[in-house]
Amino acid sequence: MDFLEAPPLPFYFTPEHEQFRATLRSFISREISPHVAEWDEAETFPRELYARIAALGVQGLGYPEAYGGTPCDVFHNIVVAEEFARCGAGGLQASLNSHSIALPPILRAGSEVLKARVIPPVLAGQKIAALAVTEPSGGSDVAALRTTAVRDGDHYVVNGEKTFITSGMRADFITTAVRTNPANKGAGGISVLVIDGDTPGLSRTSLKKMGWWSSDTAHLRFDNCRVPASNLVGVENEGFKTIMNNFNTERLFMAALGYSFAAVCLEEAVDWTRQRTTFGVPLSERQVVRHKLMDMAMRIEASRTLVYDLAYRFEHKLDDPARLVARICLAKVQATQAMQFCADQAVQLLGGMGFMRGTRSERIYREVKVMMIGGGSEEIMKDLAARQLGR
Repeated sequence: MDFLEAPPLPFYFTPEHEQFRATLRSFISREISPHVAEWDEAETFPRELYARIAALGVQGLGYPEAYGGTPCDVFHNIVVAEEFARCGAGGLQASLNSHSIALPPILRAGSEVLKARVIPPVLAGQKIAALAVTEPSGGSDVAALRTTAVRDGDHYVVNGEKTFITSGMRADFITTAVRTNPANKGAGGISVLVIDGDTPGLSRTSLKKMGWWSSDTAHLRFDNCRVPASNLVGVENEGFKTIMNNFNTERLFMAALGYSFAAVCLEEAVDWTRQRTTFGVPLSERQVVRHKLMDMAMRIEASRTLVYDLAYRFEHKLDDPARLVARICLAKVQATQAMQFCADQAVQLLGGMGFMRGTRSERIYREVKVMMIGGGSEEIMKDLAARQLGR
């Protein structure tokens, strides 16, 4: 049985989805999976991988053809999450897909000139885009950010810091949340600027992490960076909504990654327990072991079913917005908790091998916490869901 894949469901996945899945799966198994351990140890991966993934159409999913994209539905993105998880390297997919959170604000609210300059080279894999919102003083409380952008003629002068920025070291374009109205300390004073990677005054420091080793993660400092006013995304002081609109799709994608990484752990645990014997009997024949495996499968199936239902409702606009936000928040919590449980159980079942670098379960075990924190921490997700539901 393939624990990484549910039986085909035609009302979710069409033949077009499955053809795309087969192409992506083949590429990942040939070109990515054999190298992930090496790239993880090197704390990087080849930049040309962006262009190779782009050639498959992955980078352009959901973007207009005019910018080199491919219009699609949300289930194409579910396929991307499920297939990338197979290699068991969250850091790799995070960096390769950083454009998926950096470009939507530009596509939604940027000027035609800005969109034409930024989006096509990123979708082609020639340039890299990052989103910079989180600051040292706080992450999930976006409305409290402190990085300032003061208008000076045809430019903004930007000062401040951002941290934990995926693709922050390599990024050519950084979609940055800034405070343009210092008198307004809340959401009303926030704007979005695209800051070019070669802007004078921008410095970057690579960060060491518990997991996602191959991912480029940076601390950014802006020291009197002069950014053209034409790089403003949308209307000044109205950037908060532009940023928040990103989160539904990001969290749904992270939920899909969560149950998919959990399934990787289950697959590895099943393979190991079938091969490993104790006192002449395979581990998989032990009742206590079978129960552990079924506990893993139960959590995976519950999370996957919830995400498929939410993706369908999202695509067909079947829920009111507040309820949808709440359910997506809770889906992210449930799926990443499933990932945490399955990673822990897989490492336990693999025993000493589970503690060794090189197994997918060991890597996923180290990467669980960033999934439970990134895109909105578990605590924030539950609180936001409660407020959306009027609790």
